[in-house]
Amino acid sequence: MAAQKGDREAFGELVRRYGPAARRVARAVLHHPEDADDAAQDGFFSAWRNINRYDPGRQFGPWILRIVVNAAHDLRRRRQIRETDPVSAHLPGGEASPVALVEQGELGERIDRALQTLPERQRLAVVLFDAEGFSHGEISQMLGIPEGTVRSDVFHARRALRARLGLEPRGDS
Repeated sequence: MAAQKGDREAFGELVRRYGPAARRVARAVLHHPEDADDAAQDGFFSAWRNINRYDPGRQFGPWILRIVVNAAHDLRRRRQIRETDPVSAHLPGGEASPVALVEQGELGERIDRALQTLPERQRLAVVLFDAEGFSHGEISQMLGIPEGTVRSDVFHARRALRARLGLEPRGDS
């Protein structure tokens, strides 16, 4: 891997590729966009400093996102993060109608609020699996928990989200 040989441009490409996912994962931990950006940046700095520890035989995504999760936890401990109101979803550009944009933004806000009610591990598991597309095994490595626990967390998180979004009757979560 070129980044391990000190190639800053190669590492910059990794930051561009994994930066959005890193921010989303950090936000799942922190609930605050600015703090999530800080945690993602801290995670990338830590990864750059420790790039020699990366095993090129493994996928880079789970490795960097585990570092970002740790950085988010560290930041939360350092700042003793306060709970904040959810931030509305980023609306995509393009030719969508204003009504569609408003509806999409409202749905994003509802999803944000519902995600924030989940226990942290469930929230991380469902964001990493459904939003980021990582496998149960990769998430297991990132979070340091058994794969079966990841499967259970995703299942329970989805069930709770459906209930909180009014997509199915509330049951015992």
